[in-house]
Order: sequence, then C-alpha cells, then structure tokens
Amino acid sequence: MHTTTRRRLAAVGIVAALTTPVAATVASTSAAAATSAAPFCGITWGSLPKATSPSQLWTGNVIGARTGQHECYDRLVFDIARGSGRLGYDVRYVGELTGPGSGLPIPISGGAKIQITINAPSTLSTGTRTFSGWRTFRQLKNLGSFEGYTDYGLGVRARLPMRVFVLTNADGGRRLVIDVAHRW
Repeated sequence: MHTTTRRRLAAVGIVAALTTPVAATVASTSAAAATSAAPFCGITWGSLPKATSPSQLWTGNVIGARTGQHECYDRLVFDIARGSGRLGYDVRYVGELTGPGSGLPIPISGGAKIQITINAPSTLSTGTRTFSGWRTFRQLKNLGSFEGYTDYGLGVRARLPMRVFVLTNADGGRRLVIDVAHRW
C-alpha cells in the first residue's frame, strides 16, 4: 500500500509539473496577444479624411511650415498669420496629388500621399523638402495657392493613422497641426 500511494503521488506530481508550465505559457501568450492588440502608443486616430466645412475661411496668410519628430509620430505645423473667420482644412490620403487650379498630377516620394488643403491664402513660393532618416515623413511639397486656398502634398512611408487640429496663438494667429503615426 505504501508503494501504491507513492506511485499515485508521483503521478499527481508529474501531472502538476506538466500542467503548471502549460498554464503559465497560456497566460503569457494571452498577455502577449493583448499587448499586440493594443494600438501603437495608444493611437486611435485612423486614416480617414480629416476636414472642416469648405466654407470655413481664414483671411490670414500661411506664413510657414515646420516639422518635428516625436516618439510615436512625425509632426507638421503650418503657421498662419492673424486674420478673421474660421480656419478650415481638408487633409486626406489620395492616390495622386493634384495641383491647385490645374488639377494636374504632381509626383512626390513616399508609399502614400496626403493632400493638404488649408482654407487660407499664401504668398509663399512653391518648394520641396525631403526628409532623410525620418520614420514616417518622406517629402513635403508646397503645391501653391489658388483662390484663397493653399495646397501641400506630404509623402509618407505608408498609409498610417493621422490626426489634425487647429491651435490659436497668443497674437491671434493660428497653427494647423498634422500628426502622422510611425505605425498602426
């Protein structure tokens, strides 16, 4: 009887030893799956168009564009002088960039293209900036201004989540901010 009890306890110990690592593996796999299902940096912006009403117009000129790199996204900021009205915009992924007024296609570097329309005039000359070594941005082109609207093209690595918002400066000017995430 003593031998039988020892065999049973040994069998129970083997089963316990076998099931404990399996349970731990299942728990760690579930935790890893939950972590990988969480959005990158908590970003939930999506890649659909971000736009206001086309009737929202600002009288101040677009006076500059600047960029910055952050841990989770690349940022593009348009500086817009004081004016009146409401600053409107239309920011969207497109298959092909088009020139304002002409509608002609404009090439840009990157796996995806974002057309940016700012509902404000600009006197800035057209130009191109290329981003070497950036995680998301590839190229920015000033496409020009036409009938009070200013267009830019932004080439990015891929179609990634983006967000757009307007900030008011202390002097009454505006900033249009566009963030594009590094990944989903």
